[in-house]
Amino acid sequence: MQIILYLSVALIAIAFFVLVIYLSKTLKSLQVTLTSVSHTLDGLEKQLNGVTTETTLLLQKTNALAEDIQQKSESLNSVVEAVKDVGTTVTKFNGTLQNISKSVDEQVEDSKEKISQIVQWGNIFFELKEKWQTRKYAKKEVNEGQRLRSY
Repeated sequence: MQIILYLSVALIAIAFFVLVIYLSKTLKSLQVTLTSVSHTLDGLEKQLNGVTTETTLLLQKTNALAEDIQQKSESLNSVVEAVKDVGTTVTKFNGTLQNISKSVDEQVEDSKEKISQIVQWGNIFFELKEKWQTRKYAKKEVNEGQRLRSY
């Protein structure tokens, strides 16, 4: 019985030894896998740092661009306001010109009769002047005719 006991213990020891060998191989394989995963994670961490840096730079450029667009929009607003003011000024100027034109038209309409009388008096004046010059010229001819006869 003792032999069976020794054989059982020896068999248990061999089984335990085989179990330890397979467990050791499994743990070594697991260690290689975990080392590979660790290297992969290191590479991913480096890539993630690069992406984070690029994202930060892109965000800074986007913010700068947004500020630039905001400034240009404000400048454009002042230009639009200036153009609006010019349009308002032109409209007021146009209204003023229309009022002046209307006033001149009304004054001309009111003064039409006076202007007609002035034109008539002017015509009479020119006719009188022409008659006076005709008489003067005729008198001069008579005087010259008498001078020629007297020679």
